[in-house]
Amino acid sequence: MEDHAPHASRRNVLRGALLGATALGLVSAAAPLAAARPDWRAGDVDYPGARWAPASDENFTASNRPDAYPIDFVVIHVTQETFKDTIDIFQNPAKQVSAHYVVRSADGLVGQCVRERDIGWHAGNWNYNTRSVGIEHEGWVDKPEYFTDALYRSSAALTASLCDRYGLPVDRQHIIGHNEVPGATHTDPGRHWDWARYLRLVKASLR
Repeated sequence: MEDHAPHASRRNVLRGALLGATALGLVSAAAPLAAARPDWRAGDVDYPGARWAPASDENFTASNRPDAYPIDFVVIHVTQETFKDTIDIFQNPAKQVSAHYVVRSADGLVGQCVRERDIGWHAGNWNYNTRSVGIEHEGWVDKPEYFTDALYRSSAALTASLCDRYGLPVDRQHIIGHNEVPGATHTDPGRHWDWARYLRLVKASLR
């Protein structure tokens, strides 16, 4: 197991810096991918269909999960930024924040920013960061129109894949909101996130 001492001073930064709840604007579903993210780079992704948009190396902790740490949770976030701006934040080494995936509102496109084996800085709690995969969703907690059918279905398929690959039960003890992480200061995904619908879609994706 790697020595995390160099990252200890960053843990408190994470509590205040994490995106938590997010999404400013929609990118047209009809727009070409390049218009939404002009510098996507090719790379291996853990989830088929995701596009690789790597976070800065300064914004996550390299690891070897699930050997180094078990993966016990999927943490659901809302960005409070646009899809593009969220990825820009993750790629900015000064921000000290990242999540493994970002889901676009307009069409459900999935961007992967951190490999699942590595530790994203998204939960504001080091213990939960080491044992979770973070999924950001483009939108705002007070604007349910951003929680589109495409976003729900795409995210649910991703979460189903995570549950299948890491042996996680499809329940609210293992699929949690950012607001449910111990010590959380964020409210996302908020009262407009339809948990019953989301879990139904996750279970349906496993069949």
